[in-house]
Amino acid sequence: MNQPLEKTQREQKGLSLDDVPVFAFRTCHKALEARNGVALAQGTSETLLTRLENSLKTLDENGAIVGALPFHYDTQPDSLWAADMVVSTPDKCPQVVDAVANWTVREDPPAAQYAKAVSVALEYLNDNQDDPEALTKIVLARSIQAQCDQTIDLQNLFERLASDPSVNVFQVALPPRDQSARYMIGATPELLVSKTGGRISSHPLAGSAQRQGNLAHDSAVASQLSRSRKDRHEHAIVVEYILDVLAPWCKSLKRPDGMTLSSTRNMWHLGTWIEGVLRDPDVPVPVLAAALHPTPAVCGWPKKRAGDTITGLEPFKRDFFTGAVGWCEANGDGEWYITLRCAEITDKTARLYAGAGIVPGSDPWSEVAETGAKMGAMMGALNISNDISKFRDVK
Repeated sequence: MNQPLEKTQREQKGLSLDDVPVFAFRTCHKALEARNGVALAQGTSETLLTRLENSLKTLDENGAIVGALPFHYDTQPDSLWAADMVVSTPDKCPQVVDAVANWTVREDPPAAQYAKAVSVALEYLNDNQDDPEALTKIVLARSIQAQCDQTIDLQNLFERLASDPSVNVFQVALPPRDQSARYMIGATPELLVSKTGGRISSHPLAGSAQRQGNLAHDSAVASQLSRSRKDRHEHAIVVEYILDVLAPWCKSLKRPDGMTLSSTRNMWHLGTWIEGVLRDPDVPVPVLAAALHPTPAVCGWPKKRAGDTITGLEPFKRDFFTGAVGWCEANGDGEWYITLRCAEITDKTARLYAGAGIVPGSDPWSEVAETGAKMGAMMGALNISNDISKFRDVK
């Protein structure tokens, strides 16, 4: 049953759901905003279809189910809303001001501890290679906790992130914690699954390299990434997984362009565009997202063993980081993206996240650098120093 938000949940420590949409999403082509949100009864992936079927029937012409799925969706409840959706053309010249603030920053874990965790993961990857269930990839994340001297301006942060036309900017309300309203906001490059009628698409990314300011150096980095045996192997694991999961749902499935390079302002990625035609065109898109989630791009492979290893090696709970965020219209169509390049915002606090795929051949300190680069866009938008070396242990 859908439940309206209690007043204590709507007015929390400087962040009010009366002022902030429960969901917002923007690309260079479209802008979506959902307000007047009514929270769906929370649940895990096991009850998703039943809850969706009940809620989709109640939506009016402009209604949608919006929200976020957590990383551990088999055990942790989601955050979904029935809301009024407004679709518009994005402002080409948004009002953005410089974020002037003082920050206190702490790494969680420190860089040296993260590098050690990568080394442990590599030992696991190199063990028992004759075992068909042996680990072949694991994704390890690290986090930065940043405390501001003033309440974080969500709208300005959203607009600053949207200044990069190559990413998909999102903002979604999360369940309150300690009576404080929470929002996840970020700029993800990765489409988990979209659905229009009976047609679906996915664009997995795996294998990354930091972009360079110098054009010649940047071109060399892109070329090196496209030839990297380690990164191509990492990417292939993800693509084959998505094809295997989607195949039973589809009459046809293809990857028309094969593996290609894609980029954001900060990073190069290996990506493969996947297209399919569903056997049942009425299946709601969040059900497909839940079936795919978590992919090896954010967890590893085999999924269960990688997930258990992540729990043992990461010193924090991922919560909604590396989950999925998106929307579903009354007819079941919509788009869901992996929750990447993001921060959880609570009043004056921002927790930033980034992860890296670890496969045989990975270098621990290179993964430290990669996760630092991936946090660069969010750090810049918050006006936190992009020199992440300031916040890491001496090597």
